[in-house]
Amino acid sequence: MTAYRFTALLVVGITCAQFHLHAHAAPLTSPDRQIAVDVTVSPTGALTYSVSRDGKPVILPSSLGIAVQGADLTQGLTLAASSRVKLIEDRYELATAKKRHITYRANEQTHTVRNTLGQAMDVTFRVSNDGVAFRYRVAGKGLKFVRETTGFAFDKAAKAWLQPMSVAQTGWSNTNPSYEEHYQREIPVGTPSTLGAGWVFPALFRSGDTWVALTEANLDGSFHASRLHTDSSGGVYRLDGPSAPEVFTNGALLAESTGDMVTPWRIVALGSLRTLVESTLGTDLAAPAIAFDKAKIQPGHASWSWALLKDDGTYIETQKRFVDYAADMQWDYTLVDADWDRKIGFDRMRELVQYAAAKKIGILVWYNSSGAWNKTEYSPKGALLTRASRKREFARLRDMGVKGVKIDFFAGDGKSMIAYYVDMLQDAADAGLLVNFHGATLPRGWSRTFPNLMTVEAVKGFEFTSFDQKDQDAMPPHAAMLPFSRNLFDPMDYTPLVFGDIPKIKRVTRNGFELAEAVLFLSGIQHFAERPEGMTGVPDYVKQLLRDLPRSWDDVRFIDGYPGRYAVIARKSGDSWYVAGFNADGEERSVDLDLSFIDGRSGMLIADGEAERAFSQAPIEAGKTSIRIKPRGGFVAVFK
Repeated sequence: MTAYRFTALLVVGITCAQFHLHAHAAPLTSPDRQIAVDVTVSPTGALTYSVSRDGKPVILPSSLGIAVQGADLTQGLTLAASSRVKLIEDRYELATAKKRHITYRANEQTHTVRNTLGQAMDVTFRVSNDGVAFRYRVAGKGLKFVRETTGFAFDKAAKAWLQPMSVAQTGWSNTNPSYEEHYQREIPVGTPSTLGAGWVFPALFRSGDTWVALTEANLDGSFHASRLHTDSSGGVYRLDGPSAPEVFTNGALLAESTGDMVTPWRIVALGSLRTLVESTLGTDLAAPAIAFDKAKIQPGHASWSWALLKDDGTYIETQKRFVDYAADMQWDYTLVDADWDRKIGFDRMRELVQYAAAKKIGILVWYNSSGAWNKTEYSPKGALLTRASRKREFARLRDMGVKGVKIDFFAGDGKSMIAYYVDMLQDAADAGLLVNFHGATLPRGWSRTFPNLMTVEAVKGFEFTSFDQKDQDAMPPHAAMLPFSRNLFDPMDYTPLVFGDIPKIKRVTRNGFELAEAVLFLSGIQHFAERPEGMTGVPDYVKQLLRDLPRSWDDVRFIDGYPGRYAVIARKSGDSWYVAGFNADGEERSVDLDLSFIDGRSGMLIADGEAERAFSQAPIEAGKTSIRIKPRGGFVAVFK
């Protein structure tokens, strides 16, 4: 059958139900014309899209469609209209990301399709120089989601770097899923998820010379969060939804809307590895910022006792010691963790807040989000479950002078749980409080929409390496995945950096690796795991670097790296550049550095010394040079 290419005009007098020619919309290209999206309706009514880069296929023809209660828009479709292409331009500012001032430019086009009953669905595509995004809209009221057929088909020779989704209601005190698994690295596409519950976002792939990161953005509380299905036979990955337990008590699992149903943006970031590492698509497609006092957007560094002392540290005298430690390091905050309400109490917490304020340190406090969805007993628990109780609790903290909250132990990705996150962020913003989510989902661009969201865990972070030697042994390649995956678009509370001993654990990384994490890992508030005793033996020049380390970044430059093996990234703050790298391999690595963009300045390199836990310091020139990174070691070079 002859293909019919649609432009801006439709054939007059032919109804959608009658028109079953092979409809092929004109390709939509990126502003630089390197990326193209083709949308097609087959003679059988299947809606598909494909993505190419420089004329080479990246996403092979893949299915599109959504079904809501009473309307199946996944099959028997005809293309009714394609809008004119328009240029989307957006500018915004972020204090918790790889860049401060961000410009987004993309070409946008909306295709309207109808099923055999005449029911309509809009699919809007945006194509930027660093990828593709699309979302669905179904007009109506009180719509309930049934299923989505969105797919991402890769060439069978492609490779994947993926984190399996954990099974809901497993793990310690039934706290899964929390996006806290190790990545499966460089596996053949089509490999089933090892835990049988799918794969989390961001999902990283390589097809030929193109790298691809799949994720989503703009969850507003009306939709559930998605993942990739366990079964990806033939290299075809399909969107999947949360499992039944992943809800707020008695809440909805799948999307429901009061008006039109609009899905989150499905994002396909693609290009070179440098393009991905420097991309901001995950926040570009998020909703603009809510109103929040700009003066209260205060990224920073924090001391934190629980990382190494665990529950034994949650007493006021210990917390005062960590406030003194933060003050000595010229950091900004001290985080007081679980059970502070029982071990310290509100009256003495007020005393601690005043003690810290006198030293120009802000206090952050921990809360348990959970109701009946897990078996956790840590407190304060139950105080945030309703809007009325949250507002009372947040107002009480604000009046005490507390700067922010760390909220833990969520149930997963159901629609009602996503709404719980969103409501909590809004209520905390109303009280002027900063937020850190733990035991949580991937934030999917929320740091743009809610400027008070400083960071989110959603990672198998440092704490796991302090529980079990096997997690410590697996940490270097896991950490070397994070700049290319979990931390690609969203702030991440990995809680890095230990130079001393970890109780009952043999640390496998060198000090340079630990130091590099402080620059390579992005978090609005960086909670450092090291305790005061571990910092005492560190050279003064390392302490000074940690005192001076910028709280937020203005720009980024990818230098070199490979997911799971090594990474070298430059970050800019004001007129200063910080270049950091680490090597997860068991052998020394030589890396060529092209630092000519730093204008030929001289800098100082801090790296590993000859002894296993020693540092070294040496001058470095900002030109083309090479550096040798020790096994499981790293470095930071500073150019001011």
